[in-house]
Amino acid sequence: MNSYKILIRPIDTEKTRFMAEQGQYTFQVARSANKIQVKRAVEDVFGVTVTSVNMINVPAKVGRRIGRRRVARSAPWKKAVVTLAEGKQIDVFEGA
Repeated sequence: MNSYKILIRPIDTEKTRFMAEQGQYTFQVARSANKIQVKRAVEDVFGVTVTSVNMINVPAKVGRRIGRRRVARSAPWKKAVVTLAEGKQIDVFEGA
């Protein structure tokens, strides 16, 4: 799988910005990706050394009703928390 298809987007929240200062970055990744593929993708795209990858399957959430019977729900997705080697960093949030 292509590295750019594995890494969908970085997750940008207050918590992830704080984690980025400690060398941990959070990405939304393809649901079929595993830890080894995510590690190789981050190393290829950003040119850094990855020490560990933690994966989280985020389940779908049921939202409000639309009309009488239909219920809106979000799709399930997968996120990865990537820890970089000491002294390495990524400029993921440079545009924000």
